[in-house]
Amino acid sequence: MEIREAKIEDIQQIQIVRNSVKENTLSNPNLVTDKDCEEFLFERGKGWVCEINAEIVGFSIVDVKENNVWALFLHPDFEKKGIGRKLHDCMLDWYFSQTQENIWLGTSPNTRAETFYRKSGWKQIGMHGKNEIKFEMTYQNWKNKHL
Repeated sequence: MEIREAKIEDIQQIQIVRNSVKENTLSNPNLVTDKDCEEFLFERGKGWVCEINAEIVGFSIVDVKENNVWALFLHPDFEKKGIGRKLHDCMLDWYFSQTQENIWLGTSPNTRAETFYRKSGWKQIGMHGKNEIKFEMTYQNWKNKHL
């Protein structure tokens, strides 16, 4: 298992993982284009992938322009192996090395993602979009959690 920075040639496999998930699915897979992925990976922020046997099984992407977690997804066959935690921590370590601005994300209620973020120290601050829970992480909370 290798966690590394995402490259442009990873986008096809990132899209496969994104469209394989059972929760927080896209109503229309065409809503997130390869061009969107490229923009968030290389213009707006940065991304990481987890690769096992030359196959991408998970990824995370952070947007430093909007101070937002744009994506954190795992292929369902690779859940509960600590991969999501590694991608999450790598992403937030990098984000808070760039800025001390609070970071936020939205996720559907009553999902494993909601539980994951609560256990990871994210604080619910309201609702967002189409009935998603809005979570926030502060620089101080992240640093305190990882001293």
